[in-house]
Amino acid sequence: MALGPLSRSTSRREILQTSGILVGAGLLSSLAPKNLFGAREPLGEAFPQQSNMSVADRVAQMRAQMANIPLASAKLRENLFLLSGPGGNMVALAGADVKVLVDSSFASVVPQTRKALDAMGSAPLNILINTHWHFDHTDGNAGLHDAGATILAHENTRKRLSTPQEMKALGLHFNASPAAALPQLTFTDTFSVHFSGETLELGYFPPAHTDTDIYIHYLIGDVLHMGDIWFNAFYPLIDTSTGGNIDGMIAAADKGTRLAGPDTKIVPGHGPVGNKGDLEKYRDMLVTVRDRVKAQKSAGKTAEEVVASKPTSDLDATWGHGSISPDFFVNFVYSSL
Repeated sequence: MALGPLSRSTSRREILQTSGILVGAGLLSSLAPKNLFGAREPLGEAFPQQSNMSVADRVAQMRAQMANIPLASAKLRENLFLLSGPGGNMVALAGADVKVLVDSSFASVVPQTRKALDAMGSAPLNILINTHWHFDHTDGNAGLHDAGATILAHENTRKRLSTPQEMKALGLHFNASPAAALPQLTFTDTFSVHFSGETLELGYFPPAHTDTDIYIHYLIGDVLHMGDIWFNAFYPLIDTSTGGNIDGMIAAADKGTRLAGPDTKIVPGHGPVGNKGDLEKYRDMLVTVRDRVKAQKSAGKTAEEVVASKPTSDLDATWGHGSISPDFFVNFVYSSL
């Protein structure tokens, strides 16, 4: 990946911040050293010096800060709720006898998550589903497993969490997760969950944002959780170190549009809840950028030359307001082609 001298200090607060609220790719932007918090520069435009703080110290700092971000709860359907704020968007199914939660945010957010779930009724949390392996979606796994949840995910998520992982473009290293954080149930292609009059269909996306991504489709409630396949209203992160690639992102977005109906509420990994039309516009943006970058790369242009040509200039007014800069996104696209 031709991204230049990115250091380990380039991470959390810089990734995704919209309307002044932290909604971004949690594991990335929260790992920044203390002097970066509050920075508004898009990732890819501000590369501070290498921090002397260890990864473990930065993770501890991130968890402490995430604990202070309120976890908001909003009703999607009669028994489906969006939990948002720190980390990735979570969705809770609150049944009469059991609860099912998608994603676990940060370990430090678990007390807020449990409080929000308790407010939905007395039924216990039975199943926790991970949309993919990234830290801002799985760090709370152990705490929620200890609270009684069985963790369900794609088999690749268990593989990633059970072994050390690198995100080379961002200079990040993650140790293997503890046993309590690992999925106890895994699947390869599809999986169905039936609780409280709701049917959840889970399906694997071939490598896209990572090689671990799944969707969760609530058939009765007509809600679709896309995980980090979809960053609603801004340029996404593509984790090329763990199998992510632009063609996979496009194919996954196509899959989402086929699953969604005219009234489906679609939950992105980060950003506001949207609909099929919103997802289609995002998919079209991905195709446009892919095609432009691919044409230049096929002509022999280097990553630096492609970035300098500003292939997203006419798109940035719409998609460039997150904290992943257009140049950084172009680098991700180029490196994954």
